[in-house]
Amino acid sequence: MAVGSFRRSIASQLSKVLDLPPENLIKSISAVPVSKKRHVADFQLSIASVIENSSSNCLAQDLHLQAQQLVERLKCDSVVSEISAGPGTVNFTINRELLAKTVLQQVWKDGSEYGVKSELFSTVPRQKAVIEFSSPNIAKKFHIGHLRSTIVGNFIANLKVALGHEVVRINYLGDWGMQFGLLGVGFQSFGSKEKLKSSPLQHLFEVYVQINKAAEDENTKKLAKDFFRKLEEHDEQTLSIWKLFRDLSIEEYIRIYKRSRSCHRQNEQAQLGYHDLCDKSQSNHFQHLFQILKLMGYDWAERCQHVSFGLVQGMKTRRGEVIFLEDVLNEVRSRMLENMTSTKTTKEVQDPVETAEKVGLAALIIQDFRGLLSSDYQFSWDRALQSRGDTGVFLQYTHARLHSLEQMHGNAELTDVNVACLQEPDAISVLQHLLRYDEVLYRSSQDLQPKHIVSYLLTLSHLAAVAHKTLPVKGSTPDVAQARLCLFQAARLVLANGMKLLGITPVTQM
Repeated sequence: MAVGSFRRSIASQLSKVLDLPPENLIKSISAVPVSKKRHVADFQLSIASVIENSSSNCLAQDLHLQAQQLVERLKCDSVVSEISAGPGTVNFTINRELLAKTVLQQVWKDGSEYGVKSELFSTVPRQKAVIEFSSPNIAKKFHIGHLRSTIVGNFIANLKVALGHEVVRINYLGDWGMQFGLLGVGFQSFGSKEKLKSSPLQHLFEVYVQINKAAEDENTKKLAKDFFRKLEEHDEQTLSIWKLFRDLSIEEYIRIYKRSRSCHRQNEQAQLGYHDLCDKSQSNHFQHLFQILKLMGYDWAERCQHVSFGLVQGMKTRRGEVIFLEDVLNEVRSRMLENMTSTKTTKEVQDPVETAEKVGLAALIIQDFRGLLSSDYQFSWDRALQSRGDTGVFLQYTHARLHSLEQMHGNAELTDVNVACLQEPDAISVLQHLLRYDEVLYRSSQDLQPKHIVSYLLTLSHLAAVAHKTLPVKGSTPDVAQARLCLFQAARLVLANGMKLLGITPVTQM
């Protein structure tokens, strides 16, 4: 039996009573969020979503009465062990042993594709998605403003790929303009081939600062215009300078992209419409651009979408306000390394610097993705790097801890698992949460917001942490130990899947 068969079984029974096609009911049946009250059902049907002519004006007691009447017409079976009415909902509890067996089997069978094979995606057409993001100006260091564009674009691309779409990632690295004319003149005046070779973007930045100071001089302005005109006319010598700066920029950008775990192909022209990522100040520009394309008769303009995002405020290193992304990556690695070396376990880590970089990047991504992308937010190093609480560090710590459990006790074999050993409330809570993963992916796929996945993974980590304390593997009977190990392994696999979608590389030691 598959996890999706739970919804189908419930929909099949409801369709006979409500006289509606089962496929019309699937998306109205949702997994119930795990509650601290513990005893909650596994799925629920919202009465308002299926009752004909229902509206927001329906009285709550009417919906509750209709829910009670519907419950009286439904029967428990080999899949559903309990049916009850809630405030405007009908609640379904799945047979507990069947729940454990089915969820664990599905996670093991689907692996990295767990959740994306759900029937929720069965009607979603597989398409070609072209995603443009980052696109920094060549010959300039990667600005901190590119951080959100890079990680948001990478997340959307990862999600689309996971859902079976053909994704083309676009990073346009070929622009020129008057600022390039200034830079060309500046390099001729202040440039050093040795410095350019050893630290290209830093040196070009220094040159740009120097030439900008001199830009008020009319002669300098004229020289810059002449340089740009030669570029436009494809003058061979001028083009060779632009190409040199571009090649050096690309080498540097690839290195930074690898550090931010979002290295991708550089393509130079868009096709078939796309998702473009710029900050929200660009919204009017893209509305006008898409409208122009539509008026020009390009039908694919309807499928173009601008994913806007807010600004990051207050991001400072110990040396003060930051300008460049690499400064932030260095700072987060340095701070994380300090935190790790103050704990006893760090000496076991094979490559503490690499681990600090991965954990630090997770901290940046989770703090960025916790809210709506369109919102500005105040960055805090202390909040981002906490090892407890809703942080990327906590996700990495949970993953490493669960991996350590597997290393210590070996991998569980699903065929040997006695699911009757997984009936404790903390075990059921983890299973119920694993059941919800497909809905979370579906929601993120609809609005392209990573916050749904972030919230899910943080809850999964908290549930796994509680279960780790209350359901020990060590010292338990072989049957119980195997069952619990299997549960923790399933939790780790789903945690890793979600982290990878967000652009985070899970660590196995911390």
